[in-house]
Amino acid sequence: MAEEKIQTMEREYIIPLRKEWRKVANYKRTGRAIKEIKKYIAKHMKVPDRDTSKIKIDIYLNNEIWFRGRRKPPAKIKVRAIKEKDIIRVELAEIPEYVKFKKQKDEKFHKSVEVKPKEEKKTEEKKEDEEVKKKAEQEKEQSVAEQHALEAKQEARAEKHIPKLDKKKTQPTRMSLKK
Repeated sequence: MAEEKIQTMEREYIIPLRKEWRKVANYKRTGRAIKEIKKYIAKHMKVPDRDTSKIKIDIYLNNEIWFRGRRKPPAKIKVRAIKEKDIIRVELAEIPEYVKFKKQKDEKFHKSVEVKPKEEKKTEEKKEDEEVKKKAEQEKEQSVAEQHALEAKQEARAEKHIPKLDKKKTQPTRMSLKK
C-alpha cells in the first residue's frame, strides 16, 4: 500500500474586518468579525462547500479579537492559515510579546502533565474510589451520631419543660364537669 502524505499548506492573510462588522449592531460586532474571518479563510483556502465548521480559530487569536470587547474589534488582522487535510487552523501571524509569554506558559503547563499507562490509571482510580467510599461512610456515621446526640438533647430539654401531673389527677379538672 502506498503511504499517503499529509499535505500541509500554510498562508498568511491580512483580513479586513471593519467593512463587515460595521454592518451589524454595536453589540454584535466582534462575533461578526469572527464569522468574517472564517468566511474569508473558507473562500481563500478553497474549503469545499465553504464549510466554516472545518475552520478552527486559535484561542490566542480569539482572545486578541475579543480583547477590546464585543463593541470594538480590530479593523484588520494578520493571520496564518494552516491547512492539514480538510481542517484549517487559523492563528496569529505576528504574535505580541504578552501572547508569546502566555503561550509558552500554557505549553509548559501541558507538557508537565504526565501521561500514565492505562493499567496504572485503573488501579489508581480503584484505590481512589475505595478511599472516597470509606470517607463517605465515615462522614455518614459521624452525621448519624451527631443527629442522635441532637435528638437526645432536644428530648431532655422537652422533658424539663413539660409540667408534671399528679399521680392522683390524671386529667385536669373542670368546674363544669363537677355539676
